[in-house]
Amino acid sequence: MASATDLTIWLALSAGVMSFLSPCTLPVFPIYLSYTTGISVKVLHRELDYKIRARLLLHAVFFLLGVSSIFFSLGFGATILGQWLQSILLGRFSLFIQRFAGLFLIMMGLIVTGWLKVPQLMKEKRLMIKRDVSSLCSSFLIGLGFAAGWTPCIGPVLASILILTISSPTQGLLYISLYILGFALPFLLLTFFLSCTKWLVKYSARILQLGGVSMILFGFLLFTGQVARLSALLLRFVESTWLTNLG
Repeated sequence: MASATDLTIWLALSAGVMSFLSPCTLPVFPIYLSYTTGISVKVLHRELDYKIRARLLLHAVFFLLGVSSIFFSLGFGATILGQWLQSILLGRFSLFIQRFAGLFLIMMGLIVTGWLKVPQLMKEKRLMIKRDVSSLCSSFLIGLGFAAGWTPCIGPVLASILILTISSPTQGLLYISLYILGFALPFLLLTFFLSCTKWLVKYSARILQLGGVSMILFGFLLFTGQVARLSALLLRFVESTWLTNLG
């Protein structure tokens, strides 16, 4: 039978994608590529040859390694915290942290959609690394600076994944790994097809709002303890559909 983990896995992966496609990241994505490689934004939007594409992808990988280092460290810390809470709260841990995580997700979802304004969370902080030359090391450091900076879009989404990590410490590293994967895959894909970013930027705010609504719904299900039930229903629906198609 499916468990709450099944839906949470998809939530973590989609949260990473949503963080990249958000208005805080996608519009400045070409600027970060330009900053790490030393290639002007105007050149990046032209038809690029193989060598430039390969250079962009290589710098993107090192940038993502820097981002992943910060995100994974946060996820590891959240896992340790979750295990500690589990040890001191014993049997009371699951219900308490589940309801807290549900309420937290609802609040973060309201912030992401813009329906709840928290000025302290809406301030953007970016740690830009000074560099004299374009190098893979500088791309890694810039990735560290990007991940260490708080943005109104990424911050609440990442915080929600960390809370889920605390609530399920046995699956914590899986959740943060999937979040990183969800962020990295579209980053690498659009590095190769950079011209597509202009079209996606138009819809980035809507994508973020839809993601925020999903966070609210998942938070409500988590608070009421209905995640496992919904996951089981979806599994039965998929299995019945698959069997019907085979017949």
